[in-house]
Amino acid sequence: MASSNYFTPQRGNGFPDKSRLTNALPTYSSAVTEKMHRHSRSMSWTVPVSVSIPGVHSRRLRLFMPNPSRVRQIGISRFGRRRGPILLCVVLIASIITVCSFARRFGTEEKQWTTNFGESSTLVFGRDDLQRIWKWEIDSGHYPSNAKIPEQIGLSVPPLNPALPPRKVPTIPSRFRPPPGPVATTTRGDGPRRVYLDVQSMPPNLAYPPRPVPGSVADLDVIMDHCDFSQGKYVRDCLEVLRVGAGLDNGNRLRRGEMDEWKYIYMEQEKENFTDPFTDPIPIANPIAPPRPLVSGGGETDPNAGLRKKVGVDWETQLPLRAPLQHTPYSSLPAPCNPENPRLFHMFWTGPFTDKPYLALLSFLFTQNVGLHLKDGDALNVCRPEFWMWINPGPAASVPNPSALSDMYEGLKTNPWAAPFLHHRFKDVIKFKLWNTTDQLDGIPELKDEWRELRETLFNSGGHIVSVPAEKSQSKSTEVPSTSTIEDSTNSTDADTSAKPLHTGDNKADEDDMLNRTGSKSSSSYDRLSVILSDMARFVLCHRFGGIYLDADTIFLRDWEELWGWEGAFAYRWSRLEKYNTAVLRMNKNSALGSFLFRTALKNGLDFHPMTVSRYTKDAYLEGLLLRLPDALFDSAWLNTEYYQRERPPQPYFQEFSDFFDTPTQASAAPQALGFDGFFQGAFSYHFHNFWWKPFDASRNWPDLGPKFSAGERAARAAAEPDIDPEDAIDRVADDKRDLDWATVLKRTFESYIRGERPNMYGEWLQW
Repeated sequence: MASSNYFTPQRGNGFPDKSRLTNALPTYSSAVTEKMHRHSRSMSWTVPVSVSIPGVHSRRLRLFMPNPSRVRQIGISRFGRRRGPILLCVVLIASIITVCSFARRFGTEEKQWTTNFGESSTLVFGRDDLQRIWKWEIDSGHYPSNAKIPEQIGLSVPPLNPALPPRKVPTIPSRFRPPPGPVATTTRGDGPRRVYLDVQSMPPNLAYPPRPVPGSVADLDVIMDHCDFSQGKYVRDCLEVLRVGAGLDNGNRLRRGEMDEWKYIYMEQEKENFTDPFTDPIPIANPIAPPRPLVSGGGETDPNAGLRKKVGVDWETQLPLRAPLQHTPYSSLPAPCNPENPRLFHMFWTGPFTDKPYLALLSFLFTQNVGLHLKDGDALNVCRPEFWMWINPGPAASVPNPSALSDMYEGLKTNPWAAPFLHHRFKDVIKFKLWNTTDQLDGIPELKDEWRELRETLFNSGGHIVSVPAEKSQSKSTEVPSTSTIEDSTNSTDADTSAKPLHTGDNKADEDDMLNRTGSKSSSSYDRLSVILSDMARFVLCHRFGGIYLDADTIFLRDWEELWGWEGAFAYRWSRLEKYNTAVLRMNKNSALGSFLFRTALKNGLDFHPMTVSRYTKDAYLEGLLLRLPDALFDSAWLNTEYYQRERPPQPYFQEFSDFFDTPTQASAAPQALGFDGFFQGAFSYHFHNFWWKPFDASRNWPDLGPKFSAGERAARAAAEPDIDPEDAIDRVADDKRDLDWATVLKRTFESYIRGERPNMYGEWLQW
């Protein structure tokens, strides 16, 4: 008997139903409908195009582009199949020529397009000066790198490099080696030999990592090999190399095979302790480099051919440079500190002292070798770094108080966040300095005679100029710029103070006015002028005094001994972009690079925004002299916050910078369980990117440093908890936040070191 499954289903009219095939093709009820649908699509002037968003794999961006079919249809229907496309091409070319002609005819010289239709050039120095800058920095030992010198510099002979060891004798016979090219792109090592160290704690001292060896140097070439984002290196892997090479994995090192290629810390051995492996110079110039063009378009000899000068300015006169310095290994110095390489940390701050510079100073004491584990009078046979805290006296457009110096000290003494650092135990390592814009700019030989002509554009950030009205500046003479200070002989650069802001009548309006802000109290009241001023201040301080500048939203995570040993200048990478972020900036005192930057900035509106500084060095082919380090060293979370490397993030994993202050619940067990050692271990510092208005420790938003500083704690506690008498306050664990955030854990860790409840990260106890 046949089953009903074998019968074909019937339609209402009695005929069998037709089977339907699903092949994903569009279906239409009739040929007319299909024709009308195709016709309507071709008549549209735009077509949607879906493109992927870099770093966001789950979403795509929909763009509407011109429909070439529509344009072609119009041309063919009106002018025919042959003449239509030809006529459209002629119209397009004519339009481009017309636009270019109008731009050239009516545009000013500064606004005309460049030959490559990109950013205008900032270059004001010719090839001869660029060569002198390179040679000065190399001769002074400020280029301890094997990186190539740009061909555009046009060096004909490889310069001797006193900061590099001699090269080994090549094994290839000379007749098989390529001939040297016309342009030298490398240097010849003529310095001490390098001995790379195996740094690690040895039993039984495994509880804490060892202090870096005094005079040791970090080979930043090796670090670039393992950490460069441009070469696909991960922050996670970079941090492992950094902590293993420095012995920060104390007692927790796992067997991973031979790690010699991870050794990046070395000592310089005296040159007389070994034999120079060769005497004859080796042809190490680029064998395939083309000859440097010396002929301009008009057929005349041009020594600057190939360089793109800034439009509207003449080449600068020869840059005056002092005699090159002598590179001396640490072991040959008569004293632990080299006066030409001072170990100074600079930080710039505007407004009342808060928990942000407070934590930066605590982290400095917790990590750096400042000798606090020794009693007063005991000798510290290392070069002890100093921290200079520069504070701008009031708003960025204010007139300073003549009694600024005394007012500054009174303000510090009464501020609970600042008063602890006035203790005599810290007097040799933490010093407060007064920022005076006029005095500082007059202290720069490259600027002092000309910067006043740019007083109207002094607040210049990336070409965006903030004007300060003359009535706001209240200057006493035409030479005084509308900046944070006026030229006043009573001011000094030895301390800090607070200036009186300019008032216009309404107190609320004064506080909200951008010209009267003293620090950023919220995201909506950002103190932009102080930020612009700090962009310039970091270059001024490093050029005048030498050292390393740090933004105030920076926390130290390890000793910087090895970075001090590398005498070259550096900043770090702006996340995924090949630009500088100068939140960390190292420059040498009165260097050729510094002179170049200030003269170039003077011809470009005194713009020191990191993006603009990136253009200065790129246009002049000097990027190698200001090394752009990977952000993993100082800003390990940045790439993750911009959706990069999230498949293999470092520890901890921050998707936003705010995660440092408000750690997500699903990851909130890590701060207490891992503590300081679990926070980007291996990095030199952490940059939390502003958030000036968010407290590190909301539950205990006051300095908690023990009985020695109880008076300041009571005052800050009374301000944080006005309804509770500080004398009657009782700390209960039930009142504390259950899951502590990373910011809270770091603050309480540093404070416990000052209270004497734990040693610092290297196992050293504070001695009072």
